[in-house]
Amino acid sequence: MQFIDKQTIENHYDFKELVVRLKSAFASSSVEVPMRHHHDYPNPPESEKSTLLLMPAWDPGKDLGVKVVTVSPNNGAYDLPSIQGVYLLLDAHKGTLKTLMDAKSITCFRTAATSALASSFLSRQDSERLLMVGTGALSTMLIKAHASVRPIKEVYVWGRSLEKAELIKNQLADEAFNVHTVASIEEGVSKADIISCATLSKTALIQGDWLRNGQHLDMVGAYRPDMREADDSCLQRSRIFVDHYAGALKETGDIVIPMQNKVITREDLQSDLFELCRGENAGRKSDAEITFFKSVGHALEDLVAAKMVDELVNC
Repeated sequence: MQFIDKQTIENHYDFKELVVRLKSAFASSSVEVPMRHHHDYPNPPESEKSTLLLMPAWDPGKDLGVKVVTVSPNNGAYDLPSIQGVYLLLDAHKGTLKTLMDAKSITCFRTAATSALASSFLSRQDSERLLMVGTGALSTMLIKAHASVRPIKEVYVWGRSLEKAELIKNQLADEAFNVHTVASIEEGVSKADIISCATLSKTALIQGDWLRNGQHLDMVGAYRPDMREADDSCLQRSRIFVDHYAGALKETGDIVIPMQNKVITREDLQSDLFELCRGENAGRKSDAEITFFKSVGHALEDLVAAKMVDELVNC
């Protein structure tokens, strides 16, 4: 049985190609995706719960995939990524297992590409400056993905650890854009056209009072209902978009908490990626408006990314 590891996946990813494939898949109705299993389970050695995610998807008669992932927020203390797991790619015709893949790498790859896909509809076409909030495994991938769809020239990185922010800067030293670290999120927001945030924060990091017209917010973290990265004012000042309604309305505090507090309503969600990719919503309407994209994650994205990696590795 073939196992495609992290290094092999990172050697073969192509953000521009995956964005095209994701757009086609979201616009199509052929891939079937049941609601994912999301289980928060006790983790007695730690002070908070961990999460088990089971994410199936299939293209009838062609491909079937299942991602099995755990998320342990305190893994940084053990020098381990918070995301652990495996992706199973099967033949949907005969049910045979084709390939096993490192789920963390597939998740980072597809999550970053999905944010780039959303940005292609929601950020200004002339966006040149990007703020990356967070220094986890997703940060470099998100930066590269956004740069694949917009003419990014300057990147600003903020992290709770300046040392980790400097590490991200060094990892991207050979890219076509310049990378800087910033001492505060507010400083980074003041410079940015696109603000991408991928953290495990339980309190809002981005304040709506800091925003200016024309910015695009890409909110990737806050995967549980008790987590959030943006305050109420961010939602009130923005036109809000999500990757898919079912997940956004249930799983992320960035949407669930302000809805529970009646800051926003279901009607304030303008569109999901299915509607954007089918042309049912144009996305950004003007250069002046602020757009807000909340990524929760969808098994369609995993299947498309896994199939692409399998093809590239085995071509």
